[in-house]
Amino acid sequence: MAKLKEIVSFLDGIFLTNPNLQDDSNNGLQVQGGAEVKKAVFSVDACVELFKRAVEKKADFIFVHHGLSWNDSLKRLAGSNARRISPLFKNDISLYACHLPLDMHPELGHNILLAKMLNLQSCRNFVKYHGGELGIAGEIPDGRSPAKIAEILEKELQTKCIIFGNTGKTVRKIGIISGGGGRPEGIIEAARQGVECFITGEINHTSYHFIREEDISVIVAGHYATETPGVFAVMDKIKEKFAVDCEFIDIPTGL
Repeated sequence: MAKLKEIVSFLDGIFLTNPNLQDDSNNGLQVQGGAEVKKAVFSVDACVELFKRAVEKKADFIFVHHGLSWNDSLKRLAGSNARRISPLFKNDISLYACHLPLDMHPELGHNILLAKMLNLQSCRNFVKYHGGELGIAGEIPDGRSPAKIAEILEKELQTKCIIFGNTGKTVRKIGIISGGGGRPEGIIEAARQGVECFITGEINHTSYHFIREEDISVIVAGHYATETPGVFAVMDKIKEKFAVDCEFIDIPTGL
């Protein structure tokens, strides 16, 4: 068992350290439940299904990457907002959300963990974003084809990758932005910095032509799949620090 305030203070000390970061997510404790935590569950997305399963598992605390509170949302606690929040308050369950600070974290972040899966060398941040540094660029010294890189990601993330561009050419310089990082500006910046293969979670329609025009290979591994590594890492950190039963709840979107 642990005190809620101790867990929140611990997480705040890891993630809420950059006063210049401008995130649409209101990161940190978004819903306050009971003072004691015996069971904590971890997942990617705050949603009714997650909350119902947390209730079934008698959880006191939920950690997610995508929370409920964004910008000035939740002005009216009715309709879908009420349906989502109700299980938390009825069962004294706390909700903690961490968006960009988890993407960007140098140890627990999705991007650095994806880089480690691929054994990238000479890693660095390569995109300035909303007052922080987003994305990881690094090298595979002996080179590898995008198809071979995709095989590793599919095995590690239990996902299915789609490759745009030349699947067979040998690439050494890799860039990674998890989740929705495959927007045109991310692809253009990656190409500008000499990245030969860009890994992300999803792209949009407009990105397709920029991929072709910049002559860059892009591996799309799924928004959900690419944003699970950091959640698992946070869960392990909480397990290590506190006497709390921890469990990951997998609710894949297939996207």
